Amino acid sequence: MKLKYALMSPWMLAAAMLLPLMARAQKKQPKPNVIFIYADDVGYGDLSSYGATKISTPNIDRLGKEGIRFTNAHASSATCTPSRFALMTGKYPWRQKGTGVLPGDASLIIPTNQLTLPAIFQNAGYKTGSVGKWHLGLGDTNKQINWNKPISKGPNEVGFDYAFFFPATSDRVPTVFIENHEVQGLDPADPIEVDYSGKIGKEPTGLENPDLLKLPASPNHGHNNTIVNGIGRIGWMTGGKQARWTDEEIAHVFLSKAEQFIEDNHKNPFFLYFSLNDIHVPRMPSMQFKGKSKMGLRGDVILQMDWTVGEILKKLDELKIADNTLVIFSSDNGPVLDDGYADRAVELAKGHSAAGPLRGGKYSAFEGGTRVPWLARWPRGIKPGIVSDALICQIDMMASFAHFLNQKTGSEEAVDSFNVMEAILGKSLTGRSWLIKQGGALSITQGNWKYIEPREGKAVAELTNIETGANPKPQLYDLSKDIGEKNNLAEKYPAKAKAMAAELEKVRTAGRSH
Repeated sequence: MKLKYALMSPWMLAAAMLLPLMARAQKKQPKPNVIFIYADDVGYGDLSSYGATKISTPNIDRLGKEGIRFTNAHASSATCTPSRFALMTGKYPWRQKGTGVLPGDASLIIPTNQLTLPAIFQNAGYKTGSVGKWHLGLGDTNKQINWNKPISKGPNEVGFDYAFFFPATSDRVPTVFIENHEVQGLDPADPIEVDYSGKIGKEPTGLENPDLLKLPASPNHGHNNTIVNGIGRIGWMTGGKQARWTDEEIAHVFLSKAEQFIEDNHKNPFFLYFSLNDIHVPRMPSMQFKGKSKMGLRGDVILQMDWTVGEILKKLDELKIADNTLVIFSSDNGPVLDDGYADRAVELAKGHSAAGPLRGGKYSAFEGGTRVPWLARWPRGIKPGIVSDALICQIDMMASFAHFLNQKTGSEEAVDSFNVMEAILGKSLTGRSWLIKQGGALSITQGNWKYIEPREGKAVAELTNIETGANPKPQLYDLSKDIGEKNNLAEKYPAKAKAMAAELEKVRTAGRSH
């Protein structure tokens, strides 16, 4: 060895000695913390960085300025439960029955013996936390949940070390917080009962006692059952009065729990799934934001959401871990204005396009249903100021982070998830080559082309006034020229439409995408 070094020039000798040291230094590079902030019902045009002018979202926009902003990022579905299922499992939700929008007393729909996104982080040595909306069911299949005892299955059983959440949505009962397995603040002398089939108990309902409502329900949406905090809900409940939340406090409670999880785990790598209640109905911001926007309650909760993101960024700075924390912000589906409560959202949104240039919104097969904001910042790993048109989807989080963290996925795991980590980090401006999206009808996007399968149904949903994308004839759009999907080219290019229909059917009938 001494003879070998003697034959080297001084600079070669220095390089030979430095290489092992550099390799060891690279191996010691700490794994980044990962925070995925999942907003609810935020549309492509709801943020100022995506073109909104009637409202400002500087904290969320900051993620894109200091990192990357995507213009072609998607949820898997145009509604919440299926999008969350896809995120957690890497599997298209239409492959499994029972993955539609769940009631508040539904059973857990994620198999506990299946690899999940948080389990990938756990296996890589991360502490994992879930704070916020859950809406993926609880307890054993076909077994009624007993809210007054520890709940058998939930976030903890699918990969989260810590969980603080509410069961479904804030417009559904039970209106309680759960920490790990137990309802918080429950008085044993006032047990909770929940029913979605019919009224139970004697508590006032929005249907029978509209005079007690501080937020009137929109007609025929079903938000007129048990009244909690002056707001009619979907479903009926009795008991648990001490445990029931106050809507105006939800954002602050979830934020405090998220910040506590970050503080408790900041010295080691952690993954936080921070699933916001905002901007889902009932939109009931804290007094800090009520009346602060020019768009009524929906605008106010957008401001509250943006503030929440800002507080998380402040916490990272305070703990001096911002440089090595990857923060991702996205939404579970597109926007909806009238979704069950008469909060004047439609009237006060004049001058603001929640879906931006896109057609449709929540529940829709058009781009407005699934194309959502996606911004990410990681000072140590993403160059600032990137705008990317790469096609990516939340379903790809599993394969991407499995690859990034050197974790293996089995042949029956993450079956529809692709590794697009290079695109997520801005190292490549190319993502997926194709994607299937669910919005009532299924659609497939390949490059610039999008095909929507024929589907019977109303073209415009009566309750929400959103174009559904339902059409008994095939639809074909060139998104590079027609992002608003106004010009159906299926008759002009029948061979293209037929080929894409065949590709959609091939993936639908196969058990996996790759």
